[in-house]
Amino acid sequence: MSVRRLAEDTVQPAAFAFSKENAAWAEATIKKYPEGREQSAVIPLLMRAQEQDGWVTRAAIESVADMLGMAYIRVLEVATFYTQFQLQPVGTRAHVQVCGTTPCMLRGAEDLIRICKKKIASEPFTLNEGGTLSWEEVECQGACVNAPMVMIFKDTFEDLTPERLEEIIDRFEAGKGAEVVPGPQIDRIYSAPIGGLTTLQGPEPVEEKKKSVRKSKDEQAVSVPPSNAAKPSTATDVTNPTLKTPATARKAAAKNVKIEGETVDKSKPAKKPR
Repeated sequence: MSVRRLAEDTVQPAAFAFSKENAAWAEATIKKYPEGREQSAVIPLLMRAQEQDGWVTRAAIESVADMLGMAYIRVLEVATFYTQFQLQPVGTRAHVQVCGTTPCMLRGAEDLIRICKKKIASEPFTLNEGGTLSWEEVECQGACVNAPMVMIFKDTFEDLTPERLEEIIDRFEAGKGAEVVPGPQIDRIYSAPIGGLTTLQGPEPVEEKKKSVRKSKDEQAVSVPPSNAAKPSTATDVTNPTLKTPATARKAAAKNVKIEGETVDKSKPAKKPR
């Protein structure tokens, strides 16, 4: 794992404070944890601080530590360990995280990285001229079947081509990122096969099949007594009452038959089980 450090003091703000709405959210979040375990809220609070300012500042780390009664170094350890926390300024409109793990690399991640270098900056974690865009290469984002893909903030954009990524970056740069539909960028529903289902296809459309087997209300109202619900409708020897006891105990076998409400010819010996 690479060393992760806080940004230079020259870009660090002097102070941090949650907005009124986020402060109320943070207070409610802390109360979700048992007494004495409030420090478990450190990750959600750091994430909310990042969502508010775009990245995790030194002042935010110290503020969260004060709220939870933690030493500054403990919160710093959390912030520098998890790569989900951005420790330096990122693009205000989009920070593009390009997956570079094997499935995405085999499917064209290098081409996506070249687009980021062309459209944003030649090096990762470098802001473009307007400070609106930045990018980085990351490990697996969990959408391997739809490789290659990128993540922008909390949304994933999958099944990308270089041309489509350029279009997406341009939309975010223009402040219209919310109009881009996340998920697969081709004819695919989530992770389903491209072009639609190829298996479990019946001889007729599902809706037509449902209509053909639909029962009337009277048929649906017919109920089966619980005692007969699982009883097989068969007359084989397997369910013959005379076989509930050994064939040598004829009296007991005949008694079983009587209990079942059936009649048998007592003059004939019971069949021996096979």
